Amino acid sequence: MPLTRTLSIAGIIFLADRITKWIVVDYLDLAGRFYIEVFPPYINFAMAWNRGMNFGLFNGDNPVTRYILIALAAIIVVGVIIWTRDKKGWLIPISSGLLIGGALGNVVDRFIYGAVADFLNVTCCGINNPYAFNIADISIFAGAFGLLLWGDRKPSQ
Repeated sequence: MPLTRTLSIAGIIFLADRITKWIVVDYLDLAGRFYIEVFPPYINFAMAWNRGMNFGLFNGDNPVTRYILIALAAIIVVGVIIWTRDKKGWLIPISSGLLIGGALGNVVDRFIYGAVADFLNVTCCGINNPYAFNIADISIFAGAFGLLLWGDRKPSQ
């Protein structure tokens, strides 16, 4: 049952990520426009192609890097499924589903675009945020954080 929950959450996140990217990057043509004001100055769409990991770590146009990152994501997805498949409770399947759905969403980007399509730019409180992210990034972060918090708890906790 926990694996079913994990895969259900992963599917929802994957679809949400793919739909938002299709709407913003392709339909609204953010890829060609580069910037769209949504709720200035707090929320805007700013096109960023991330060929690396978070914050551009390991960024580069080398196709080998692209496929290494795809393979790494696949290994992480399989590892999370194996590690969490028998865990009890409801927080671990949610956390692992968030991480898996987000990872798969970004993997599809690497196949389709050659890079991860980041577009959400959030600025607040007079701080100009130069970074963009997407639904998958949020889900990966939240899922990893959840697994760190609840992943090693005993079933009675």
